[in-house]
Amino acid sequence: MPPGLPAERTTVRQSEKGRAMIFRNGLVLTMDDSHTVLENADVLVVDDKIAEIGPNLTAPDGHEEVDATGGILMPGMVDTHRHMWQTAMRGYGADWTLTQYFVWYYLESGKHFRPEDIYAGNLLGALEAIDSGVTTTVDWSHGLQSTDHADAAVDALEAVPGRFVLAYGNIQQGPWEWSTSKEFQDFYRRRIDGGKLAGFQMAFDVTGDPAFPEKAAFEVARELGVPVTTHAGVWGATNDDGIRLMHDGGFMSPGHVYVHAATLSSDSYHRIAATGGSVSVSTESEQSAGQGYPPTWQLRRHGIPVSLSMDTSVWWSGDLFSAMRTTLSADRVREHMEAHGKQETVTHHHLRAEQVVDWATRGGAKALGLDSSLGALTPGRQADIVLLKNDASPVMFPVLNPYGHVAFQAQRGDVHTVVVGGRVVKRDGRLVDADLAAARAKVGATIDHLRSTLGEDAWKQGMNPDIPEARVLHNPYQYTK
Repeated sequence: MPPGLPAERTTVRQSEKGRAMIFRNGLVLTMDDSHTVLENADVLVVDDKIAEIGPNLTAPDGHEEVDATGGILMPGMVDTHRHMWQTAMRGYGADWTLTQYFVWYYLESGKHFRPEDIYAGNLLGALEAIDSGVTTTVDWSHGLQSTDHADAAVDALEAVPGRFVLAYGNIQQGPWEWSTSKEFQDFYRRRIDGGKLAGFQMAFDVTGDPAFPEKAAFEVARELGVPVTTHAGVWGATNDDGIRLMHDGGFMSPGHVYVHAATLSSDSYHRIAATGGSVSVSTESEQSAGQGYPPTWQLRRHGIPVSLSMDTSVWWSGDLFSAMRTTLSADRVREHMEAHGKQETVTHHHLRAEQVVDWATRGGAKALGLDSSLGALTPGRQADIVLLKNDASPVMFPVLNPYGHVAFQAQRGDVHTVVVGGRVVKRDGRLVDADLAAARAKVGATIDHLRSTLGEDAWKQGMNPDIPEARVLHNPYQYTK
């Protein structure tokens, strides 16, 4: 057990496996290859899989029944890039730029996170994910300063009944250092190889240094047979040189995920497309922090698969409803502005609500190589199901355009039921057996530790960066008597 961690873990108990359940009379977004939509349909779950979908299904004796009338049934969403360890700092950096984020986490305060602080952030982040209908999450865990921190991260993820992929990283060391250490190799064999997580990635960035020191980390990833996820095309941090080094070294493999990818050239996008990579778009992040303009328009042009992610709760919301609506809005804003610059008018949008719902579900599953079992509601797939239903909300009716409703109207408060692998983890709008008081206490201890370590002045300054001086233009039309 890592030093300083509590002897008793916070555990979310899971519903009994093996019992059949059926959702009755819902509007089903299957997200299958044809994007079939079924009205007034049932979804039958037996054990951990979807058994049947259709009207008026017969369920086994002793089944649990959920009335989905007036609701939308959809696959569990998949977030391919979330720094869960930072969840304990929710909203702290609301006014940060990317530079201020780097200074706080990479250069100054991030080193003060103890293993128990990683545990607290991951626990709260994992509960938050399933609460909002995200049943599979990539924990882009670049705060793992030691394998004690890594053990704490995994312990928290295993305490919550969602699906989690650990993307192991350490911003306090170069990837060529931590990835080649005996401690990392031992951790992989002890906790990952044959473990309980849904997957594993190595998480590190490539700066474009001609010496390509990251090569050693890619070689470790190749030896372990695991994909790499990397922040690529981030303004001022990672660029085309990094993509070229990866490609020329033969390290751009299928299954690698390029996060943001917002400031790359066409040549780099071609390299990603040709090598079977995908891009995780975090639109709220790219719009606000300055990684570059959300690149969905470029990704469509180059035929690159897309998934969605929320990045970090230190700034933004922790759900993919916001990711879907901001992605649609950003893509359309750019399309309009480009047309207006040519004195033209956009009469038909290229990016549709249906497509971003696909990116939030099947797209994420594909990025993780899990689309044969996740990301769609079809018989034989894992029963990861979200029911959007809120009879107390005027927003949940009428449902006329189901994809548009999911992308623009629904929100986390409308997530009625969440099932992961046939297990109910949220029912009637409330998490099942989640000890939120314990999670809150652990996060509170993390905040107390950081405030006392940094000091109150530094704590307040970090949360409230200086406001640049602004000049108001002279208005020649001001009213005077």
